[in-house]
Amino acid sequence: MEQTYVMLKPDAFERKLVGEVIARIEKKGFVITDCKMLNLNEQILKEHYAHLTAKPFFKEIVDYITRGPVLAMVVEGENAVQNIRNMAGVTNPLEAAPGTIRADFATSKTENIIHCSDSTESAKIEIKRFFNK
Repeated sequence: MEQTYVMLKPDAFERKLVGEVIARIEKKGFVITDCKMLNLNEQILKEHYAHLTAKPFFKEIVDYITRGPVLAMVVEGENAVQNIRNMAGVTNPLEAAPGTIRADFATSKTENIIHCSDSTESAKIEIKRFFNK
């Protein structure tokens, strides 16, 4: 079984969508093997989103993610990385396929409900970052 990292962002909490997103993940047959609610700071976000720190919109990301809690999860299942990414949909909800989490719930490219690892290598790094595993 493959593991991936999934993070539900502050807007999932604000809009009371955490249970809905978790239900979708579980109904697909995935198992949440670990989870915790966190309040992230700019320092860890610079590490987590290192590829975006030079972008003009990075401050907007930091402001968004630090405004409330996130739910960090380790999710396990068959081809978990790709399957969860398919369930999440692309970052821009206007371009996300109907029925995906982002198409159904996200309000913008920034406020897009969910983060999920983009590769098995990233999943290992992100799980270690947030769970020390």
